[in-house]
Amino acid sequence: MVFRLSAAICGAVMTLAILPAAMARSEIGAVGSDALDSAASGPAIVGAASMYNPFRPGYREGGVNTASGERYDPSAWAAAIKTNLRKKFGGVQYGARPTYALVEGAGKKAIVKINDVGPLTPGRIIDFNERTMRHFDPSLQLGVIADVKVTPLSGDDWIPGPIG
Repeated sequence: MVFRLSAAICGAVMTLAILPAAMARSEIGAVGSDALDSAASGPAIVGAASMYNPFRPGYREGGVNTASGERYDPSAWAAAIKTNLRKKFGGVQYGARPTYALVEGAGKKAIVKINDVGPLTPGRIIDFNERTMRHFDPSLQLGVIADVKVTPLSGDDWIPGPIG
């Protein structure tokens, strides 16, 4: 009897712990373009995107720590912005809160956390981490995605991930 009650309580706690995260994730798809347009903190920048991963040889390795001080996480929705665009994205400095951007390309959209900077290859404006790149290029075969539009977003309460 006590075991069944404990299992029921445990199940209820797990449901309450998981439900808000699931609801928050489902709300990403509900973000309207009006809300994103009004949250834009600057003009969009258009250029090419590529991928970096310090744990994969040949994928333009960088250090395992990002410019914001966070450790590189290939499973997060994150990216590095070109160093000379740093000010347009709130500075991206060590210990500072990361900023967010709306990224559009290859017919897809995502909100991405900008937590790193880098001296990217000429013509490229953003380097995605692996998860973000897989959203825009599931096979990771393209290497570069042309004509990506990156719009800085104001505020720090965004939930990174795909839109729509």
